[in-house]
Amino acid sequence: MSTDLLTRFVRGLLPGLAHSAVLMAALLAGSSVQAAAAVPSGDSSILPSDSQLEELWNEGEFTEGVAVAADGQVYFSDIAFGEGPGRILKYDPKTGKTTVHCANSGKSNGLMFDGKGRLLAACGAHHGHRGLVEILPDGQVRIIVDKFKGKRFNSPNDLVVHPNGSVYFSDPRYVGAEPMEMKQMSVYRYDPDGSIHRVTTNDVIEKPNGVHVSPDGKTLYVAETNNGSSDVTKDDPTVKPGRMTLNALEINADGSLGEKKVLADFGKGVGTDGMSIDQQGNIYAAVRKDDRHGIIVFTPQGKELAYIPTEELPTNCCFGVGPNAKPLYIAAGGGLYRIRLAQAGFHPAMKK
Repeated sequence: MSTDLLTRFVRGLLPGLAHSAVLMAALLAGSSVQAAAAVPSGDSSILPSDSQLEELWNEGEFTEGVAVAADGQVYFSDIAFGEGPGRILKYDPKTGKTTVHCANSGKSNGLMFDGKGRLLAACGAHHGHRGLVEILPDGQVRIIVDKFKGKRFNSPNDLVVHPNGSVYFSDPRYVGAEPMEMKQMSVYRYDPDGSIHRVTTNDVIEKPNGVHVSPDGKTLYVAETNNGSSDVTKDDPTVKPGRMTLNALEINADGSLGEKKVLADFGKGVGTDGMSIDQQGNIYAAVRKDDRHGIIVFTPQGKELAYIPTEELPTNCCFGVGPNAKPLYIAAGGGLYRIRLAQAGFHPAMKK
């Protein structure tokens, strides 16, 4: 693998896969990636002045998809770089211990609990399940849906459970040699009645990544993260990245999507991956720009409120629950981190 390809892994042109050995090789090869600033900054209504990022665990390959259960346990994906199946780990805030919940997750990426307390996962390609699945309490995997109109999904990446029970999930492709049966990289909606619907097309969102929903259930936030490649393991010099934006789309009464508003345009740099929402509707986006990466907090209108730098490239984040609803858990590099905030998180599928 060339030095240029290694650098592209590190800089985040592959939002959804990386490996500590790849990172080390790129650094030894002289990558220009620089460590982020050490001090979080921003509006005190979001970020207390004494808040610091705390490392909880850092023994993974590439962490993603943080989700917090109703009992406060924190689940997150650890995506294997090679043909390994990936796994889901569980962090216990009371004991500080991290254990394996699912040893064979089928390349799980985004995670979220639904209103019934079921752990749902978006599983990607590169020898993964390529579908929306349920992770059972014993760690086994049950596939919910892996096709649309008879064709396999590209590589489901992230998901959000709407308060009405529908699941919106993104289906890009960043890595994997499996044939692509879809001509579109889209967002889909899986309804409680078992039906599946495509809700975005390439002219609206070129390549969707992170997704979340507003507290009133009327807006779907979608990260558009188009690196221009469907398999970054192929060193293709002709690859041309597309749009890197954070978008808000109206959710119509029937669950379809309406007008789109671009909240942030990251230009030629890499944009955002996963995200979380607080109870005020602010967006906590995992931004993977190599010159300013970390969690950037935006208002629903796109104004920046705060910046939480991370030393490694972040992928996703999720708030705690109940009396511990203000810590934000962050997946970055191969680890899990936590920072105390002034706002409580919004969990769209949890009963209030």
